[in-house]
Amino acid sequence: MEQNENYGAEQIQILEGLEAVRKRPGMYIGSTSTRGLHHLVYEIVDNAVDEALAGFCSEIEVFINEDNSITVIDNGRGIPVDIQQKAQRPAVEVVFTVLHAGGKFGGGGYKVSGGLHGVGSSVVNALSNWLEVEVSRDGKIYKQRYERGKVMYDLKIVGKTDHTGTKVTFMPDDTIFDDIIYDFDTLKTRLRETAFLTKNLKISITDKRVEPIVSKTFHYEGGIKEFVAYINKHKDPLYDKIIYCEGTKDDIYVEVALQHNDSYNEAVYSFVNNIITPEGGMHMTGFRSSITKVFNDYAREFKLLKEKDDNLSGEDLREGLTAIISIKISEPQFEGQTKQKLGNAEARSAVESVMNEQLTYFLEQNPQVAKTIINKALLAQKARLAARKARDVARKTTLAETMTLPGKLADCSDKDPMNCEIYIVEGDSAGGSAKSARNRATQAILPLRGKILNVEKARIDKILENAEIKAMITAFGTGIHDNFNIDKLRYNKIIIMTDADVDGAHIATLLLTFFYRFMPDLIKEGHVYLAQPPLYKLEKNKKVWYAYSNEELASIINEVGRDSNNKVQRYKGLGEMDAEQLWDTTMDPEKRILLRVSMDEDDESEIDITFNTLMGDKVEPRRKFIEENARFVKNLDI
Repeated sequence: MEQNENYGAEQIQILEGLEAVRKRPGMYIGSTSTRGLHHLVYEIVDNAVDEALAGFCSEIEVFINEDNSITVIDNGRGIPVDIQQKAQRPAVEVVFTVLHAGGKFGGGGYKVSGGLHGVGSSVVNALSNWLEVEVSRDGKIYKQRYERGKVMYDLKIVGKTDHTGTKVTFMPDDTIFDDIIYDFDTLKTRLRETAFLTKNLKISITDKRVEPIVSKTFHYEGGIKEFVAYINKHKDPLYDKIIYCEGTKDDIYVEVALQHNDSYNEAVYSFVNNIITPEGGMHMTGFRSSITKVFNDYAREFKLLKEKDDNLSGEDLREGLTAIISIKISEPQFEGQTKQKLGNAEARSAVESVMNEQLTYFLEQNPQVAKTIINKALLAQKARLAARKARDVARKTTLAETMTLPGKLADCSDKDPMNCEIYIVEGDSAGGSAKSARNRATQAILPLRGKILNVEKARIDKILENAEIKAMITAFGTGIHDNFNIDKLRYNKIIIMTDADVDGAHIATLLLTFFYRFMPDLIKEGHVYLAQPPLYKLEKNKKVWYAYSNEELASIINEVGRDSNNKVQRYKGLGEMDAEQLWDTTMDPEKRILLRVSMDEDDESEIDITFNTLMGDKVEPRRKFIEENARFVKNLDI
C-alpha cells in the first residue's frame, strides 16, 4: 500500500458539528443496545487499523478496565497535535469533538480506511461519560480530556517519550446505552477477525475485571489464508493447499483465499477495508463469476465435462467452499447506512481480473486439486437437479396433501401473518396438548415426529426428501435458499417448543441449524423464538406455582415455607402437562416467556464454526465445545 509520511493538521478536514449525536445515537452506531456499545470499541480500533493499513502501526492493545472503561493503545504515528487551520484548534481536539473530522476525506491522511467514514472518534467521545486521549509524537506526550463530548482542558504536554502512538480511554455513557457491561468474547471475536484481515498486525485484548486477568493475542502472518484455515478447523478439507490470489487492479487491492471441504455448506465472507459486508456486493459478484468461469473453462479444456453436459453452476462449484474476499479501495460506495453491500462496479472487474489470472494458473499447476473440486461439483449438480424435481413436486402439492403426517399441521383461522404464530412441537403427545391449549384463531401447531434430519451432514436432495422438513417448508410458505421470500411468511412468530432436557435441546439445535442454513433471514429478522416451559410445579393448599429454574423453585419454597404440604412435580416433558397448564405456563401471550433467537452478522463466521462444531462429524471438537460452554447452559437436564 502507498505510504504518506506527511500526516499533519492539514490532512484533517472538517465537515460539520457534533450536536446531533447524543440526541440520535442510533443514526451513528446503529443502536444503543449491547451491539452499539461494542461498536464504540470497534471505531477506536478501526482508527488504529487505518494506521496499520497505511504501514505505520504494527501493534494494537485493547483493555477492558476494572471499571468497565476501555483503553485502546496503538504504536502508529499518533494523531496530529498541531493547529488545524479552519478550526484554529489542535488537530487531535478537532478529531474528537467535530463530526466528520479526520484523515479520511481526501486530505491525504489515508489512502484507504475503515470505520464510520471519520465520524468514529467524535461519536465515541459524544457517547461517553468521559474520554481521555494521549498522543505520543515528536518526543512528547500530549493529553486531553472530554466529558460527554465537551473539552475539559486545552491539550497539554504531560511527559517525554521516544515512541509514537495514540492511547484512548473512554467510559460509555450509562444514560444512553441499555447496558455498559462489555462482553470479552464479543470483542475477542471481532479483534481476531481484524487480525486475520491485516496480516502481520498484532492485536491483543486483556480483561482486567476478572481474577486472574484474561488476555488473548492475535497475530497472523498468513492473513486471510489463516482465516480460511481457522473456519475450516473442524471440517475435512478436500485438499491441503489454501488457494490464494492477490493483486492490484485500477488501484484496488484484492486478496482472496479459498479452500473446499467435504461439507455441503458454503461459507464465503467478504470485506471492504476490513469492514464485513454481510450482503456482499460487487466484489462478491466478481468472485462468484470468476469461480464459475475459471472452473468451467478448466473442466471443458481438460475433458472433465463432456460436450453435451451442462455447465456447472456457481452453486455447484461453491458447495463446501470456505472463502474470504478482502479488498482495499480508496472511495468505497456502500449501499445503505450500515455498509451492508458494496456498490463500486470497478470492484467487480478488479476481483475478476486478479482471480481469473491467478486461479487459472493455480489449477494448471495443481491438476489433482482441480479434478477433486470439479468432481465434488458434479455430485452437487446431480443432487441439485434431484432437489429441483422434489421442489417441483412440492409446489404442485396442496398444503393439506403435504401435511399427511400423523401429527399434521393444525392451522390457525386468522389469515393475517402479523397476528399468527406457529409452534413447532416435539412429538404427538405434546402436540395433542398444544392443539387443545392453543388459541385457534392465531396459534398454529406443527408436531414433529422424532428428530429432524441433521442438515449439516446431508445434501439438498436428501434434505428435501425428509417429511418433517418438507412439512415446515410448506407451512412457513417462504421457500428456501435462493427461492426464499420473507414476504410470503405465513406466521410472524415461529416458536420452537421442546422438552427442557437433553433430547429437547438437541431437537431445538437441529431446528436452528436448519433455519440458519436454509432460511437465515427468519433469524436475522427476528421471527424465531424458543418457548420456555416450566421445570417445576409446586402445589400447596390447592394453590399452584410454576418455577422455570432451580433458583426460582428455591425462592418459591422460601416464600411459602418448607413443610409436608408441599407437592413438587418435575416436568420431564411437555406431554406431562394438561392443556390448561400448557396454556397458562408456555402459550398464553400474557404470561409466557419467549426467547428471541438473534444473530449478529458481524460474527457470522463464528456462528458458522459453532454450528459445524455442534452438528458436524467430528466428536472431539463438539465434546470440547460443550465442556467449555457448560457453565452458560441452564436447566438442560437436572
